[in-house]
Amino acid sequence: MNKVLFLFLSAFIFWFVFIKSDTVVLGPGVMAPQAPLQERISSAKPFAFKEYMLTPMANFEIHAKVLSKEDYSYGREADLSPTDLALGWGRMSDESVLGHLSVSQSSRWYRWETSELPIPRREIEVSSANMHMIPRDEEVASALKEVHIGEIVRLRGKLVSVNASDGWHWVSSLSRTDTGGGACELVYLEEIKIEEVSNRHD
Repeated sequence: MNKVLFLFLSAFIFWFVFIKSDTVVLGPGVMAPQAPLQERISSAKPFAFKEYMLTPMANFEIHAKVLSKEDYSYGREADLSPTDLALGWGRMSDESVLGHLSVSQSSRWYRWETSELPIPRREIEVSSANMHMIPRDEEVASALKEVHIGEIVRLRGKLVSVNASDGWHWVSSLSRTDTGGGACELVYLEEIKIEEVSNRHD
């Protein structure tokens, strides 16, 4: 029993020091009120990226709160997209709402749980999303690594479809209202900025 307790306490200390403490706290209030901006691209030409062909489907901009961040190093998708960001806007950027939700990511999925809905379920679904980030270059990749959970970010890029010579493909959602499999955005990330907020607490 003592060994089990020791392992539990060790895990808790690790979580608190290295994970929880890495979360930025900004306080209550809607920090990113606007929904993402998306403009469909017609007749876009594919372009080579690494060993793949990417086809832009929409110009994309978003101002949002980082609800969760997950890095990936295994699997074919990680070769393109090393990081997923779960992002929230509208009331899903308000910590008085988010305090009622438990948010997690794994296996390229974003999940949330709650014992009592702080806002309608559908509002949670359409005001947050898991997005797979494909950094354009090393500069963007380095900036992406600096993002912390809880921060407000501005992202600009394109929603894309990806094709490989062996027939493998990966396609972005173009809908703000879908859920489940295929609902994630696949973002060719051209620019990322972390917004400075005066009342942030690390």
